[in-house]
Amino acid sequence: MKKKYMKAEEFDKKFDNGEDISEYFDLEKARRPGLEQKRVNVDFPIWMIKSLDKEAKRLGVTRQSIIKIWIAERLKHSSA
Repeated sequence: MKKKYMKAEEFDKKFDNGEDISEYFDLEKARRPGLEQKRVNVDFPIWMIKSLDKEAKRLGVTRQSIIKIWIAERLKHSSA
């Protein structure tokens, strides 16, 4: 794909007009600062894993998702 360049004013105008500007981005190099992932290992007691799995199944999500959701909620609540 040939790279396309334009002045910021033209880019802003296209964006403001609701035009598709995705062709002007190199999505191969796109990053989400502050949202990068880092793997961690946590050991849980069996009873806790069973409870997590039960709740995850009830909600229709994975164990990992329920852990992330609950930790995120707690961190938001703690920082308020």
